[in-house]
Amino acid sequence: MPPSSASAAFRSTIIEVARDAGVSKTSVSRYLGGERHRLSPDMQARIATAIQRLGYRPNQMARGLKGGRSKLIGMLVADIRNPFSVDVLHGVEQACRARGFSLLVCNTDNDPAQERDHLALLASYRVEGIVINAAGRPSAELKALAAQGTPIVLLDRSLGDVDADVVGLDNASAIDLAIEHLVEQGYRHMLFVSEPPQGASSRQLRLDRFHQRLAQMPELTGDATCLPMQRDAAELRQRLGSFLAGEAQAPRAILCANGNVTLQVALALNALHARLGETGLLGIDELDWCALAGPGITTLAQPTEAIGRATVESLMQRLEPMGRQAPPRRTEYAARLIARGSTQR
Repeated sequence: MPPSSASAAFRSTIIEVARDAGVSKTSVSRYLGGERHRLSPDMQARIATAIQRLGYRPNQMARGLKGGRSKLIGMLVADIRNPFSVDVLHGVEQACRARGFSLLVCNTDNDPAQERDHLALLASYRVEGIVINAAGRPSAELKALAAQGTPIVLLDRSLGDVDADVVGLDNASAIDLAIEHLVEQGYRHMLFVSEPPQGASSRQLRLDRFHQRLAQMPELTGDATCLPMQRDAAELRQRLGSFLAGEAQAPRAILCANGNVTLQVALALNALHARLGETGLLGIDELDWCALAGPGITTLAQPTEAIGRATVESLMQRLEPMGRQAPPRRTEYAARLIARGSTQR
């Protein structure tokens, strides 16, 4: 009686597959290594049947060490709890699977030291490419990997001294879209709330664009505030309370730099008994709960699935001989406004 695939997957070897199919080990290796054209149709069928019967799974690491191809893509995520990271990760994984690659994911937890350690780990696994949502400035490590021929794609956050493809949101147009919507709804005094911009280029770009647009629109007034890394709910309530109680009589709105900030601000406004709509609230990133909170929170949705797939497409192009020589590319996607009651006065 043949063993079940669940148990056989842990003990079946290429030798056992060869014995079961009545072929040589070399023939099985050719079948698994993309040289099936060198085998007769009958031999291919027997090997395929043996693999299925025994539940054999090839050791991708061993194959990579032997043939120079690991079929592994590494991905470093700054904060895997961030909904944006989760959604993009899904797109990356789907695209890798469609290409016959497996994905190794490392969460750096916004710790530059962990980031460097994870990069060294991925290098030891001989990954064929790396997608990185940078938490620090791992420029030296990334340059070393690039010098070894490992393609790198920067996700959402660029590094000024690393020549690599970048895929993410068109941050300037996203801020433009947000401000234009708030102005159309009658808001004239705005507060931009962000996590520390030094930790991510995308945050800095959004903050800079906010200040630029306010300088270009004299009918608007506004300010920006940054949440500390160790979030303090009481401090945020105090900052928002001061904003709501300020001297300016113009209708007020709060623009949140990402989904994490939107959640913190929504909780603080609820604690302050602020009415959404009377106080405008708009957040970058569409989250499931945004449609359910109060009258619904207006958001700018990022095409996370498309962004994730685009990062893998960039890596695949870089794995081609011609792609390695092409200059770095920047691929930016437009946000989509989802208007809800939080910006209806």
